[in-house]
Amino acid sequence: MELQDYLTNDRKVYVEVNADHLTDGRVMPRSFVWVDGKRYAVEHILDVRPAASLKAGGCGLRYTVRAGKRETYLFLEENRSGDRWFMERMQ
Repeated sequence: MELQDYLTNDRKVYVEVNADHLTDGRVMPRSFVWVDGKRYAVEHILDVRPAASLKAGGCGLRYTVRAGKRETYLFLEENRSGDRWFMERMQ
């Protein structure tokens, strides 16, 4: 694998997320926008835990969510320049 392969990561997709910020400090995602522009409602949050993305790299709070008939991971990546949401692209 060459250096350029490490610098480009097409498996990590940053997404727009609408979330509720609760008074106890929890962040609850309500919907996200995929790269095709379609908005998906988060119908259920099944689990929240600190975890790493083994497919896309990066770590943070991993939300296991149900959107439609599908379960997927939504990551809240915390860093100095600001928190960002990402998902793993299916390959």
